Amino acid sequence: MTALLPLLLGFALPVNADTHAGFPLQQSPGTGGEGTVEQFDTNAYSLPQSNLSMTKRLDFSVGNSFFRNPWVEAPSSTVARDGLGPLFNTNSCQGCHIKDGRGHPPGIDEPSVSLFLRLAVPADPEADAEMLLTHGFKPAPVYGSQLQTAALPGAQPEADLVLTWKKLTKTLADGTKVELREPVYQIENPNYGPLPDGLLVSPRVAPPMIGMGLLETIPITDIEALADPEDADGDGISGKLNQVWDLATNQTKPGRFGWKAAEPDVHQQSMGAFAGDMGLTSSLKPTTDCTPEQECDRFPDGGQPEVSDKIANFVTFYAKSLAVPARRNMEEPSVQKGAQLFNDTGCAGCHTPRHTTGTDPERPDLSKQTIWPYSDMLLHDMGPALADGRDEFLANGNEWRTQPLWGIGLAQTVNPQAGFLHDGRARTLEEAILWHGGEAAPAVARFSQFSADNRRALLDFLNSL
Repeated sequence: MTALLPLLLGFALPVNADTHAGFPLQQSPGTGGEGTVEQFDTNAYSLPQSNLSMTKRLDFSVGNSFFRNPWVEAPSSTVARDGLGPLFNTNSCQGCHIKDGRGHPPGIDEPSVSLFLRLAVPADPEADAEMLLTHGFKPAPVYGSQLQTAALPGAQPEADLVLTWKKLTKTLADGTKVELREPVYQIENPNYGPLPDGLLVSPRVAPPMIGMGLLETIPITDIEALADPEDADGDGISGKLNQVWDLATNQTKPGRFGWKAAEPDVHQQSMGAFAGDMGLTSSLKPTTDCTPEQECDRFPDGGQPEVSDKIANFVTFYAKSLAVPARRNMEEPSVQKGAQLFNDTGCAGCHTPRHTTGTDPERPDLSKQTIWPYSDMLLHDMGPALADGRDEFLANGNEWRTQPLWGIGLAQTVNPQAGFLHDGRARTLEEAILWHGGEAAPAVARFSQFSADNRRALLDFLNSL
């Protein structure tokens, strides 16, 4: 706190050109390494790595077509993209990941498309041990792991998702009042019988797709080195790796992707989305979230599997190849001051600024890159205000993976309705900061004590990412 006092009082601190408060300061706009792109409009998240070869750009374009275009009911003349549903949330990957960016909570009288509810019921550690090992949680009877709010003709969606908001006010040290909104979720009109007792619900908004291949290429030893599950160094931050089930190898593996780091790699994450969000089977995920009680097998399928291995590989390649936009406005004094404040407050303790990727012989464009994702890829306790109460593998109901911050300043340029945090509740980055609790509570307390100029500087830094 002593080192923070000059900043709280508005004075400048002498800084090393490359570090501040023990954390590195980004000096180059190349956030995504050599593959960084310089496009800052509504398509800023949709470009291939700039160092991708021309041959691989063709693969990227093919993957993009299957990511962007809608899947349809089977049978269809569009045989490569049929088999949708019969229960689903959306009919395309782009339907959730809007322009490859964030989804958003539904508006008034608007169906929920890019936000859905994960479902579970309390599990018995002994009786449900195998389910917990391979699935991470116990799905809800009849309704499964995810609430599907859409269906093909002749089928009934599982239920309606109704979202309302409760307004809260946070008063900062200088008297500034910030209005926050807390979501309240209701599941109405269930079509497959009563909802089970003790139903656990976890809202999830679609995250941005940029830089996923780079994140997958970070050596796991580097991520393990950042973990401190018992807070051995006493800094109040106790990040831990999730340990999840790898469907390709049938063994436990560190988790990297998803809001609770419950997926080991981009391919499994993508095939899980096909199965859960669109009701499409693949070799890796040969079943969807339909349960026997829902009798989905009475509808024609789009083949076995519906997402062929060839298409699955194209989509995974696309998802791993979306480039990260460059930093902007780095020379502005307010942005530079905000970068120092970001480190001083302790934000960088979880949002680790810099990583170096390892070597992937098949992807030289992703290999040996210095990148600035601002994430340690670990699980952290974010406090009761953001808790969903739903465990997933080793992640408890209070824990979430540190969200990468690269590109976050363009989130609402790409999708003007985009919100922040796992459920999109925060309409601004300031709201997102103020919702942080748990391990982040001390950093939020420091932010709340800042002068208006210092708060603006920190937000200017985040918007430059």
